[in-house]
Amino acid sequence: MRRHLSVFIALATIVSSSVACSSAPTQAIMSSTSSSSAAPTSEFTRIHHATINNGWAMSFLPGTDFLAITQRTGGLQLLNRTTGELRAISGTPEVYSQGQAGMHDIIPGPTFESDGTVYLSWVRAHAQGAQGVVGRAQLDTATGALNNLEIIWGQDPAAGSGHFSLRLLIAQNYLFVTSGDRQLGAPAQDINSNLGGVLRLSLDGQAAPGNPWNNERWTMGNRNILGIAAAENGDIWISEMGPQGGDELNKIVGGDNYGWPKTSMGSNYDGSDIPDHRSDDGFHAPATYWVPSISPGNLLIYTGALFDAFSHSALIGGLSGQRLVQVTLEEPATELNQWPMNARIRALAQAPDGALWVLEDGESGNLWELRP
Repeated sequence: MRRHLSVFIALATIVSSSVACSSAPTQAIMSSTSSSSAAPTSEFTRIHHATINNGWAMSFLPGTDFLAITQRTGGLQLLNRTTGELRAISGTPEVYSQGQAGMHDIIPGPTFESDGTVYLSWVRAHAQGAQGVVGRAQLDTATGALNNLEIIWGQDPAAGSGHFSLRLLIAQNYLFVTSGDRQLGAPAQDINSNLGGVLRLSLDGQAAPGNPWNNERWTMGNRNILGIAAAENGDIWISEMGPQGGDELNKIVGGDNYGWPKTSMGSNYDGSDIPDHRSDDGFHAPATYWVPSISPGNLLIYTGALFDAFSHSALIGGLSGQRLVQVTLEEPATELNQWPMNARIRALAQAPDGALWVLEDGESGNLWELRP
């Protein structure tokens, strides 16, 4: 029997016209505590900045006023958050953009402020179907051009167009890459495959020394990881899409197996059962999970000072759930609050001033700035 840790609470969205911020529409959103813990309740406003076609991921570029935004269909956009100018970045690679495939993530490298280095992930056509790759380049924000793009890592290719994951994180001087199971399941339990887990690489794309299986793998038994973030204490967390129900928040530990497809708190799409996590099954159980699904498309660990209520917690945007969810960073984790967004939430980013930026999914996804 499936256990329900998270239950959707219908919340009211209050639209306000009393907040002045240029000529952009502004809305006030109220949160509601979804657990009995003494969690703070927050109110914030959201300010509209742009409409993005098929936006997928975004990152603020340190030392600049720019937000880099990927578009699944192949584009990269550069938004000047001060002037509001939005322009396309040139020099992008050719992508395979069927289904969930396309341009995926972009993050600044640790030397970005001195040399403009960025890391990108995308999907390219392959003789065996499609292949996720990671590249490194220099982004010139003055000209809006990618230069010296090189591919430094490749995912095991497979047929189909789903579960690439391809989220990127640089932490502890390593490049962490999330690699989905490509809707195949079994590779997530194969230590000789780089599908279905978190990978730990050097910054040039090679398997990092000291990895538990002496290859690229850092974890195994993961399904489709669309969020990865580092906490201030160094812990790394992921948000993971389950099957029918069973979406997960996990703290990753090198060498651990998270169970997919042998165990899950969800069920197969045909209705057949998957064994639940048990304390004695040898797998790392989720910190928390959602039944029914919220479809976590992203993960952000808030480290700013603008929202006291968000401090030291995770924020997850729901695609099917169409809401923003706040969760504690502990095992087990507690859901503190949720806010209805009335749209599928594809990406989250924290601005240098602590504002929270939210990108909606789809062909005309709104880009919002959230402030108290």
